Amino acid sequence: MTPIPHSGMDRRALLRTAALTSGAAVLGGSLGALGAGGASAETVDPAAQAAPELYWRGAWNARPPSSPIQVLATPPQYIVVHHTATANSTNYTLDHALNLSKSIQNYHMDSNGWIDTGQQLTISRGGFLMEGRDRTPESIAARQHVVGTHVANNNSTCIGIENEGTYMTQGPTQALTNTLVDTLAWLCGAYGLNPGSAIRGHRDFNATACPGDVLYSMLPELRNRVASTMRAQGIPVAAAPATTENGPTFPPVPDDEPDHEFYHGPLRGPDDFSR
Repeated sequence: MTPIPHSGMDRRALLRTAALTSGAAVLGGSLGALGAGGASAETVDPAAQAAPELYWRGAWNARPPSSPIQVLATPPQYIVVHHTATANSTNYTLDHALNLSKSIQNYHMDSNGWIDTGQQLTISRGGFLMEGRDRTPESIAARQHVVGTHVANNNSTCIGIENEGTYMTQGPTQALTNTLVDTLAWLCGAYGLNPGSAIRGHRDFNATACPGDVLYSMLPELRNRVASTMRAQGIPVAAAPATTENGPTFPPVPDDEPDHEFYHGPLRGPDDFSR
């Protein structure tokens, strides 16, 4: 199995500093995987305690970004669910998950010309959650937003989760679904978002089949599960906003959308300031 490097004291200290200076929760972690813990009860909120295990970039030997990552002080308004448009692999191992993250980064940087992986988080079919774009965990801890490249013209308001597979005619594995629910609950709690209004599919913003007909049809159930999970874990469920700016426009899915590996719709538009 691929060795999982230590995350290092410097990054744990960075997470702690971000959390304390922002009033956010402290997120701990030691062996390349990020989980809740490592702080006193006075500094850890329920959302941080509920954070799922997250494998940092060092675990999958990520390349450094080619340009500085842009971080907004304001949190995202939406959490966008994607599929990777790759094969529905039956390899559910951690090694496979780490190799998936590496292949996505190589494609995004080398073929698309982006500065880094486009999405902030990735979930494998084995249920492993991995950091995508650099600086994502510490930005979540600080209730800030790492700007990615995953939903055209809306990257400044949306955080994205890539789910391994193609879900046009079949659904994701139970392991992936369970991790997705836990991840969505964590993000809704960390950012103070209402699951019913914040959890969206890529096709709500751009003309694309992503995240696939089946996974998209699962979103109402996922929103309900996320709200129930938050309540069970003592995470406050925020009220739905009265109005939404830069909200979904629900464009029609094109009939001629390309069908090839890693394509999952428009990811960058003229309104996006980063790549």
